[in-house]
Amino acid sequence: MASAAEQLAGNLNFGAFSKATELKQRIWFTLLALMVYRLATYIPLPGIDPIALEQMFTQNQSGILGMLDLFNGGAIQRMSLIALGIMPYISSSIIMQLMTSMSARLKELKKEGEAGRRKINQYTRYGTVVLCIVQSYAIATGLEANIALDPGMFFRMTTVVTLVGGTMFLVWLGEQITARGVGNGISLIIFAGIVAQLPVAIASTLDMSARGTLGGPLVIVALFVMVVAVIAIIVFVERAQRRVLIQYPKRQQANGMSQGEQSHMPLKLNTAGVIPPIFASSLLLMPMSLASFTNENSPEWITTLTALLGVGQPLYLALYVAGIVFFCFFYTALVFNPEETADNLKKYGGFIPGIRPGKNTSKYLDYVLTRLTVVGAIYLCAVCLLPEILKAQYAIPFYFGGTSLLIVVNVTMDTVGQIHSHLMAHQYEGLMKKSKLRGGKRRRK
Repeated sequence: MASAAEQLAGNLNFGAFSKATELKQRIWFTLLALMVYRLATYIPLPGIDPIALEQMFTQNQSGILGMLDLFNGGAIQRMSLIALGIMPYISSSIIMQLMTSMSARLKELKKEGEAGRRKINQYTRYGTVVLCIVQSYAIATGLEANIALDPGMFFRMTTVVTLVGGTMFLVWLGEQITARGVGNGISLIIFAGIVAQLPVAIASTLDMSARGTLGGPLVIVALFVMVVAVIAIIVFVERAQRRVLIQYPKRQQANGMSQGEQSHMPLKLNTAGVIPPIFASSLLLMPMSLASFTNENSPEWITTLTALLGVGQPLYLALYVAGIVFFCFFYTALVFNPEETADNLKKYGGFIPGIRPGKNTSKYLDYVLTRLTVVGAIYLCAVCLLPEILKAQYAIPFYFGGTSLLIVVNVTMDTVGQIHSHLMAHQYEGLMKKSKLRGGKRRRK
């Protein structure tokens, strides 16, 4: 099965693309919104000593701060007004999805359609504000010790207000991209932050190789081969599907007996997509980001916990893998309900050959989906874990890790798919208009 990118390349008609006014407007809006996001990363917090900030980041860039800076596009290194990034919103989404699966009231809201979805999104925004206030106050307290030019309550309040406002601006910007642009806005913001740091990462890697700290040219070649191999594996697995055959019975029509129809239910090997690594990373980074900004007089247990949860440490890797596996199954259960699917098949007369409709179909779909999710979880763990180990051994920049490549490739494929869908819809509308015009001309004759 050809991917959306291959279909777009094969069917691309520049004449049709130039006429797709709405698609061009959506693409321009997305690019302008991402430019605004990048400009926001260069607006610093008020009352910060830039020299002291640079020294602190240089000392901690190989740890939690470096990982946080990856997802924020360099905003932490410059301590900009969007230094918290989009991670509080993602953490709030995790909490809301967990509560939706446990709360009967939230389950009913989810079943109400668009109105319920808007209500849940509003609760998610409220949770984002709460998390931002907590995290920004902890950051303000940590910065106050060594980096603030004029420490005090006024500095704390301005820092909290600025950071909360910056994150909520990113949430609003992401929602605008989703509604008026192309692709998922939140994912594209993370994507833009990672891609923006790639030139710096490449230059840093080449500089490390030139100085001999990375191991010489062979390590660079091996790194390049690893990146290409990881990208190829991601593309292959993300396109992989398990097609379940669906049979529809013969139906009596006015002109005789019609033949039974066959179709396929595509079940992706990785149904959860890029969500598990992002969720697992955000959960690990949320408490550690607070600990990284604490001063030297912090309790000993915080220092110990920070050391144990350092990037590449065994405890960090174990929790990271556990988080990926958990969110693989959790998110798959959210987006695909075997019982509901089986009921819908039974309602429209469809069935899986050799499987009775109803409960047996639900069990079969659950069995198939569980096996697929196990393979998908192993794939995600391998893609995200092996580069983490290599980074810990060879001090390779974060930007070449499995999580960042997974996000970049997945977001690129999703965005290209949406562009292809918009272009095909435009071409279909053009064909419909032409057919109506031709039909009108024939009637007039």
